Amino acid sequence: MRYANGFFMRFIQLVGPFWSSENQSQARLQTALLIVLTVMQMVLAVLITEWSAALFNALEQHSMPGLLKQMALLVLIFVASMAVTFNHLKIKRRLQIDWRAWLTERVTGQWMKEGRHYQVTHIQSAEHDNPDGRIAEDIRIATEEAIALCHSLFYSVLLLVGFTTLLWNLSGTVTLDLGAFEITVQGYLVWLAFIYAVSASFLGWRIGRPLTRATDARQTVEANFRFDLVTARENSQAIALIHGENKQRKHLAWLFDDVVEAYHRQTRAMSHIMLFTSGYSVLSMAFPVLVSAPRYILGMISLGSLMQSVQAFQQMTSALSWPVDNMSGVAQWRASVERVLNLVQALDDLEQELVRQDPYRIIVEKSEQPILRFHQLCIAQIDRVACMSAFNEDIRPGEHVLIDGNTASGAKLFKAVAGLWPWGEGRIELPDDEPMFFMPPRPYLPTGALLDAICYPEDRENVDQAELEQLMTWVGLGELIGQLEREDIWYTWLPREQQQRLGVVRLLLKKPKWILIQESFDSLPPEGEIEMFRLICQQLPEATLITISQQPTAEAFHKRRITL
Repeated sequence: MRYANGFFMRFIQLVGPFWSSENQSQARLQTALLIVLTVMQMVLAVLITEWSAALFNALEQHSMPGLLKQMALLVLIFVASMAVTFNHLKIKRRLQIDWRAWLTERVTGQWMKEGRHYQVTHIQSAEHDNPDGRIAEDIRIATEEAIALCHSLFYSVLLLVGFTTLLWNLSGTVTLDLGAFEITVQGYLVWLAFIYAVSASFLGWRIGRPLTRATDARQTVEANFRFDLVTARENSQAIALIHGENKQRKHLAWLFDDVVEAYHRQTRAMSHIMLFTSGYSVLSMAFPVLVSAPRYILGMISLGSLMQSVQAFQQMTSALSWPVDNMSGVAQWRASVERVLNLVQALDDLEQELVRQDPYRIIVEKSEQPILRFHQLCIAQIDRVACMSAFNEDIRPGEHVLIDGNTASGAKLFKAVAGLWPWGEGRIELPDDEPMFFMPPRPYLPTGALLDAICYPEDRENVDQAELEQLMTWVGLGELIGQLEREDIWYTWLPREQQQRLGVVRLLLKKPKWILIQESFDSLPPEGEIEMFRLICQQLPEATLITISQQPTAEAFHKRRITL
């Protein structure tokens, strides 16, 4: 899907389908309720100004019955305000989390589709980096802040409509004597409120323009710093073994310098806005009283009308000042939306690139025979620089094939078989209805219970635990059987050797007929690698074994060699 050029059109194209999704009835009902409750908030604001006018009139007249009446009305307004505010908050937050959940599911589904999360990393661009931060944080801001900003904007429009009429009626008619002639002005407080608020909004917009760029820049460098911290944590053992702490610390310090610079840049932009808004807020308290007081002093209006005029003026200028008050929030929201849009656009571009007809693509298709065939295969980098060409091989069921030579090209060969590396030419024919099991150098062990990590991506209910425990004993991990229900971050807690042995357990539980091993035992001693190969051959004697390895111990378990 190609997004429109305008920012708001791109945003609507991305998030608009939420209101026509499977839960459209609930989404539309919540939106309607939110609108109704917002209107009720505006009505209450008008009622409060009416009540305030009546209260000050009663005080000016020293009327005890009038005071008691206003106290009773205050109780009703108080209860209604609490009910409206309570339900408004519940509905708004429910709509926010539902919208965020829908968009998160959509983007995550697109990101995790058929290896796109891996392929998109090879597209050289900074506009889709750190997808984890864009999905976790930027989607949250894009949805939650969108509703908060839309609500406040809608509420401001309602206040503007309601209080403009009220303030116009309270202003009456003022005659300005300019000597030679007189000017009659109707609703002068309305005109003053417009001039006052619009001037302030324009100045605030001009002063706050740099904040959008500063906020986007800060979010980018913060995400880069967070990503490298996570990377350092995941590779802490490797860093410690080679004593790379000083180098890593310098690298993190260099990244944090970017954070500090972006922070100061944002601070400078925010300070200009805060300098303006602080003065504006102080002036807003005094200005309506000063411009309304002459009519009260001249006895043209009552004290209640004066206070009602002040409150109406403040409500109106508050509504007109929405751009000033929400400059920072809009900047942060827009920056987050841009980051989400860029990630989705990168995934869309990748999808279109992979599906369009292009002769410079590796064709992966099912064969009518139980055979893995490579026909005139050329594997290249994304920039079309070939790293392997004219590769023609047939691998039949039950064969044990060792691939050595250029292991980097071998790794891309496996990725091409898996459909993860489409860049190149030629054709790969896969054995029909024969799933392939890929063993990377280190198996993925998700955080959680060890049993769930071993069974991944299957559920534990689909695995015979007695068989699993037997396999763990055979691979030399019997001491971990008692920790199957323990939850931990296993890819950091377990040594790499034990992780690779768990990869064999996962393989033997799966019992595939085609096995592709990519240096999956490089952390094991030679006798350990021999033990793992022997166990695989004994338990899966009919399986086809294709192995990338430079270790001489692997030769004894393979009858055929392909050198890249």
